[in-house]
Amino acid sequence: MQSEQNNHAENSDVAQAVNQRSRDISEVPAVELINTVAVHLMSAAAVKTGLADDPQAEELKDLDEARKLITALAGLITAAAPEVGSTHAAPLRDGLRSLQLAFREESTVPDAPGKGPGEKWTGPVN
Repeated sequence: MQSEQNNHAENSDVAQAVNQRSRDISEVPAVELINTVAVHLMSAAAVKTGLADDPQAEELKDLDEARKLITALAGLITAAAPEVGSTHAAPLRDGLRSLQLAFREESTVPDAPGKGPGEKWTGPVN
């Protein structure tokens, strides 16, 4: 009986926390959410591309994972650009292009033009 009461109390606490987060996120403008997600993808892709400012950067490098992250980032930026406007999209595009170029430099097997990560959405990056 005591165990059931503890489980019910824990479930109630979790439900309250989820409701609070939902209320908090509902107050954030879409542009800010899109930028935040893009920056997180960009940061993760930079680490996986080997650009981390860390003595272990080489150990953290994983180009297969970086490719996935850069492609997702390119899709998000391309799809969101008309919605967020050029003021917000331009720096994201610049960061994306830098990641695409860094990926190309780090890759031991070069992708054909237009076949690199995210280039389906952005076009070839040189």
